[in-house]
Amino acid sequence: MKNDVLKKILPHLAAIVAFLLVSIFFCRPALDGNTLEQHDILGWKGMAQNAFDYKDSTGHFPLWNTNAFSGMPNYLIALEGKSILPDLSAVIGLGLPAPINYFFIACICFYILCLALRLHPVIGILGALAYAFATYNPIIISAGHVTKMFAIAYMPLLLAGLLLTYEKKYWLGLALTTLGTYLQLAANHPQISYYFFIVAGFVTLAYLITWIQKKEWKHIGLAAGITAIAVLAGVSTNAVSLLTTSDYSKATMRGGKKIDIVGNSVTTAKTTGLDTSYAFSYSLGKAEALTVLMPNSFGGNAQQTLGEKSAVIEKLTSKGVPENQAQQFAASTPRFWGNLDSTAGGPLYAGAIICILALIGFVLYKKPLRWALLAVSVLAILMSWGKHFPGLNLFLFNNLPLYNKFRAPSITMVIVQLTIPIAAVIGLQLLLFREKSQELLKADYKKILYSVGGLIAFLVLAYLLMDYGSSIDTMILERSGMSAQDEMGRLILSGLKEDRKAMFGAQLLRTIGFAVLILGLLYLYIKNIIKPLPIIIILLVVNTIDLLVVDNDYLGSNKYVSKDEIESANFTKTPIDQQILSDKTPHFRVYNAGPERFSASDFHVSAFHQSIGGYHPAKLRIYQDIIERYLSGGSDDKQILNMLNTKYIIYQNPQNGQQSLVTNNEAYGPCWLVKNVRLVSDDVQEIQSIGSTNLRDTAIVQQAFASAVAQPQSDSLSSITLSKFDNDEMVYTANCNGPQFAVFSEIYYPSGWNAYIDNKKVEYVKTDYVLRGLSIPSGKHTIRFAFEPASYKTGTTIAFIGSIIVALLVLGGLFMGWRESRASNKQNQLSNKA
Repeated sequence: MKNDVLKKILPHLAAIVAFLLVSIFFCRPALDGNTLEQHDILGWKGMAQNAFDYKDSTGHFPLWNTNAFSGMPNYLIALEGKSILPDLSAVIGLGLPAPINYFFIACICFYILCLALRLHPVIGILGALAYAFATYNPIIISAGHVTKMFAIAYMPLLLAGLLLTYEKKYWLGLALTTLGTYLQLAANHPQISYYFFIVAGFVTLAYLITWIQKKEWKHIGLAAGITAIAVLAGVSTNAVSLLTTSDYSKATMRGGKKIDIVGNSVTTAKTTGLDTSYAFSYSLGKAEALTVLMPNSFGGNAQQTLGEKSAVIEKLTSKGVPENQAQQFAASTPRFWGNLDSTAGGPLYAGAIICILALIGFVLYKKPLRWALLAVSVLAILMSWGKHFPGLNLFLFNNLPLYNKFRAPSITMVIVQLTIPIAAVIGLQLLLFREKSQELLKADYKKILYSVGGLIAFLVLAYLLMDYGSSIDTMILERSGMSAQDEMGRLILSGLKEDRKAMFGAQLLRTIGFAVLILGLLYLYIKNIIKPLPIIIILLVVNTIDLLVVDNDYLGSNKYVSKDEIESANFTKTPIDQQILSDKTPHFRVYNAGPERFSASDFHVSAFHQSIGGYHPAKLRIYQDIIERYLSGGSDDKQILNMLNTKYIIYQNPQNGQQSLVTNNEAYGPCWLVKNVRLVSDDVQEIQSIGSTNLRDTAIVQQAFASAVAQPQSDSLSSITLSKFDNDEMVYTANCNGPQFAVFSEIYYPSGWNAYIDNKKVEYVKTDYVLRGLSIPSGKHTIRFAFEPASYKTGTTIAFIGSIIVALLVLGGLFMGWRESRASNKQNQLSNKA
């Protein structure tokens, strides 16, 4: 009995060891305490530093972040809830350091999916390593897209739960669907989760059609009920992030806009999502989908340059250009020739072996899952083309629920990154382990030859018919002061096209080589010269080495640096920081007027100061409008900075990059009383008026708030001062000889900020487009603004209860699944004895 148990466990232990060894080998610098200099992580850390400092002093994270964009909810920066569950990512990742843990978790989750599909364990190891080390993963890890990587890693786990449920393994299905939903949503990358649910929808539809045809009504009810319970439990555990994000997203750039800004011109607009021009940025070039199969067919990434054997060098030297100059030109010219806004970060390589096996799987596999995987793969590729395939994608953008909240269509290729390895491992299982596999493979061999041959023929046609021009060509020539009409320009373009054709051709030959390997191994198996296990091991080793070699270009040892070096380079206080921090005034803001303002590099100021700028992909829409209208293009509006309480401005000398600090003594401070309130009709008038009005004396308020506005009685003796400043609470003391109207240099966000006068809740109004305004009655009063979002309070309660339910469903489902399996095994043993 013990030997039987050990025999069952050993393959899975071997899989875990294999995943550990490969992950550690690829990320070995992490074991020495080194880390990656990920720009997105640096940006997040800059934004989150205030929240961590706040937690150190209070014991909890704030709900409002004061150090980014003059103030914004802290929900998408640093958030905590209440849960009985441990950090399951740390548990599944065995506490391994990043980025080892990312790859290991992705391996484990895909391996579980392979077990749910009842595949041979070694095939599961092949598929898991292929999924985890698909080149897109190292690329996003290098950039710091950690939440995206976690969401990608957990997709197979959730799919495994759904498939087990659909295949009538109800208890295990309940456990894994619950766990997968919880972990997928906890990764907090809505876009990846959205794409996964598209996959889940196609899979469910394929199964549903079959169930209806077979009239399996009871199973439909059970599967629907179990899935609903599991998903609701997983969703409830993430209620804090889901509810607060839903609340916040309505007010962000992703929630649409009311105005269009072009230079100084502002017009009315009405959208409910992102602009299509912004949403379709990072659209994949149609032919670039081939990087899934041929990694360097478009030159790798935008950082890699032409080599010493470039045809460009030969062309230039033939016209008398000195060889060293020609080599310098080639060394500064990118070999990447795809769309700069698509795969410039690197290819979407899933492995040539995996792609060829997937093609065979799609041809041979006959069950409903085949059609679901194939259909969603094709759709994902079409969606990834974005603006290059506008008919379909504009329709989806305007009609598919929530789709207009996301940008970067190329990210839909994560769907293909999931479906291709699934089809590949299913195909390999069919080839080698179905009953009478050799006879069936012999019968199917021509079909396999035709399908693989068709793929090669398509690639050969692409090689022959493409013109190898690129949108990057104009930039290359302009950089050197040339045009396509110049003789030298034509020579360079001719050389570039030769280089690109050679690259594509080399990748084509590479793909043919892998195809010959697979077809050769299958032929040897038909002839009974080689057994299935050696075939799988050969493919596993070759495919893993192939992926790691390509991955090394994007996450090699050179990407790692010491943690101290990162801290020193990015988070060491400069003399300017020290000078600002010596000012003990409780509340003022700092503006970085350098070229990196409002970009991914604008995080240093936020790490130490209350900043006008910052880095976050989901800014409040009204704040983005202010940036576009008054704080972009190098022409900062001083009055806008004054109303935002900008006491210090950091300038950068364009010649030497040296920074200097200017004190702005005209800043209006944290609050002020105005002499009058001007009512305007709409957003266009409001944002335009603040640029031509003395905001120190006059507040601009929309007519919609007129009932909450009383015209002030101008009085020089009346006053208002800030008496307490905290992330989630500001307290002011007002002494008014008559009715007054106060403007507060705090960002207007009504979904949580409440105003109180002498502890009585009152209505405040949107003022000066982005700020808060409040009418104050005569007398001495205490005014308090408190951030009390109902979504956070409600979400915390739901999430805590949900965590208990998730724990019960996962543990209970696993236990009942084990009991069911044990009873089934006993029954089989009795049947065998009989």
